[in-house]
Amino acid sequence: MSVRVTVIYYSATGSVHRLAESVADGARAAGAEVRLRRTPELAPDAAIAANPVWQAHVDATKDSVRTAVLEDLEWCNALALGTPTRFGTPAAQLKQFIDSTGGLWQAGGFVDKPATTFTSSANNHGGQESTILALNNVLYHWGCIIVPTGYTDPLVSEAGGNPYGTSWASGAGALPDEATVSAAHYQCKRLAAIAARLQG
Repeated sequence: MSVRVTVIYYSATGSVHRLAESVADGARAAGAEVRLRRTPELAPDAAIAANPVWQAHVDATKDSVRTAVLEDLEWCNALALGTPTRFGTPAAQLKQFIDSTGGLWQAGGFVDKPATTFTSSANNHGGQESTILALNNVLYHWGCIIVPTGYTDPLVSEAGGNPYGTSWASGAGALPDEATVSAAHYQCKRLAAIAARLQG
């Protein structure tokens, strides 16, 4: 059986989108089939339009990245979830999609799937670790096998040293730097490699 990785994320202004692209590339580099999917936008049009960077990102990705559906979760045998922090927790856009998975969860659709998580916040202490831990709570309930980055490669330390999962502090809206992009790439390459080992 081939490794099939689904990367599902929400991004408002593009930081998490950039991480998700690199995560997906990392899985491909490990030989996995990959689906890159975004969750639906829930914010009102007026709120999006009030932030030119947010509007630009919505316009840039609405036709280039497919919207996540439950079948994407059924298809995969490894999973990566990404979100910006919202007061130290996942964004509502990702959480709403997660909340729609009850039937798949009850049917055991997540059991023993390796999974990993990543995030971005506006500043270094914006709740990155608590957001990843909150996402991992979902993975515990699903019965997934959580795959953190750990300090398993120098790339993790070069990107700020978050052993929970790749994270980025965007400051004034800057997209992830090369060190962080490389760490995200490594994170999902590791996920795909572990998924392959679990398949025997």
